[in-house]
Amino acid sequence: MTNNGRKTGLGSTRRGVILGAATAAALTAFSQFGVGKAHADDANTTGLAVTADTVKVGILHSVTGTMAISETGSVQAEKLAIEQINAMGGVLGRKIEFVQEDGASDWPTFAEKAKKLLVQDKVAAVFGCWTSASRKAVLPVFEQYNGMLYYPTFYEGLEESPNVIYTGQEATQQILAGIDWVVKEKGAKSFYLLGSDYIWPRTSNKIARKHIEKLGLKVVGEEYYPLGHTQFNSVINKIKLKKPDVIYAIVVGGSNVAFYKQLKAAGIDMTKEKPLLLTISVTEDEILGIGGENIAGAYATMKYFQSLDNDNNKAFVEAFKAKYGDDIVIGDVTQAAYLGPWLWKAAVEKAGSFDIDKIKAASPGIELTTAPEGYVKIHENHHLWSKTRVGHAKADGQYEVVYETKDLMEPNPFPEGYQ
Repeated sequence: MTNNGRKTGLGSTRRGVILGAATAAALTAFSQFGVGKAHADDANTTGLAVTADTVKVGILHSVTGTMAISETGSVQAEKLAIEQINAMGGVLGRKIEFVQEDGASDWPTFAEKAKKLLVQDKVAAVFGCWTSASRKAVLPVFEQYNGMLYYPTFYEGLEESPNVIYTGQEATQQILAGIDWVVKEKGAKSFYLLGSDYIWPRTSNKIARKHIEKLGLKVVGEEYYPLGHTQFNSVINKIKLKKPDVIYAIVVGGSNVAFYKQLKAAGIDMTKEKPLLLTISVTEDEILGIGGENIAGAYATMKYFQSLDNDNNKAFVEAFKAKYGDDIVIGDVTQAAYLGPWLWKAAVEKAGSFDIDKIKAASPGIELTTAPEGYVKIHENHHLWSKTRVGHAKADGQYEVVYETKDLMEPNPFPEGYQ
C-alpha cells in the first residue's frame, strides 16, 4: 500500500531485522531518560487518559488534501518515535497508545479535531499541525482546554505559548540566516518573493522584505497564490522580465509540483543560478513529488537534511527506511516531528507526571544530545536551540549541505524591528 508515494507497510523480513537493529541503536541513544513507573494518582491528577499501563496521545496532521504531500512524513516519524519509546518500556512505565485524526488540509477541521482529542479522548499530548494556519486554528483550543501541542514546522515566529513546544525553527533561525548567507556567499542584491496565500508565507516574506531592505537591497516583486494552485506561468514570466538575483520561494504542499516543473519548462535552469532559487519550504518530502530533476540546483535553508553525516542521523534514517521502505525520504519537518514524542517523554519523566502544568514547568532546559539533527535544547520560550544549514538540491532528490552555523542559534520568536 502507498500513500503519496510512501510505503506504509513494514516490508520484507530483512527490513524487519534492520528495523530491530536500528531501533536498538536509537533506544541506546535515547536511554538517557529514566523509565520509572509512577503511581497513577501521582502521575495523573487532571483526568487525562492515563491508566496503570497505558497513556493516550494524539496525532493530528493532514493525510488528505493538498498538504498531505508534506504532512505524511510527520505522521510516520511520530509513529516511529512512539514505537521506539514503547520498545524501551514507554513513559513512566506506561505504553503509549495514539489516536490519529486527519486535519484534511482544512483549518476549521484542525480545530474541531483538536477539541475532540483534548475533550473527548483526553490525550496527554498532541503531536500535530504543519501550516501556521492550522496551528493558529488549534491554538485557542489548546489554551482553553489546557492541552500540550508539539508543533514540528519551521514557521514565521511572532508567537509563544505555554501550551506549545515548537520543535521546528522560527524566522530568525531560518529566514534571516538564509538571506545573510545568499547575500554574503552569492552576492545577491535583488529578490523576487513568492508564496502560497496564507499566514506563514505572507508573514515570512514580510520579515524577509524587512531584512532585505535593512541590508540596502531590493525586492523587485512579491506574489501569492492559493493553496493547491497549479498555474504559475504568469508569475514565471514576470520573474523572467524582472531578472532578480534570487527567487525566494515559500510555495507549500502540492503546488510545489506544478511550480518547479513549470519553472524548468520555462527555461529557468536552477543549476546556473541565474536566478538562484532559495526556498524555506521544500524538504526532501516535497522533492519526492516534485522530482529531483525538476529542482536540482536550488538551495534550501533548514536545520535538518537527510544527508547529515552523524551517527544519530544514520541510526534514524536506517530505522525510518526499515519501517517505511528503502525509497522513503526524510525532510526537515519529518525529523522535527520525530523529536516531539522524545521531548514529551523527557519532560514527563523530569516532572514525574503527565499533568500538563507540570509538563510546562519541566520543559525548559530539556535537551537531546541524540537528535538526528544533533544537540537540541528547549528554550524558556518553548522553542529549540538549533543550528541552521543551507542545502543544495541534487537530481537524486537529496540536498548536499553547503553551509551550517558554527554554533546553535538561540530562538528569538519576537525579533526587534521585524514585527
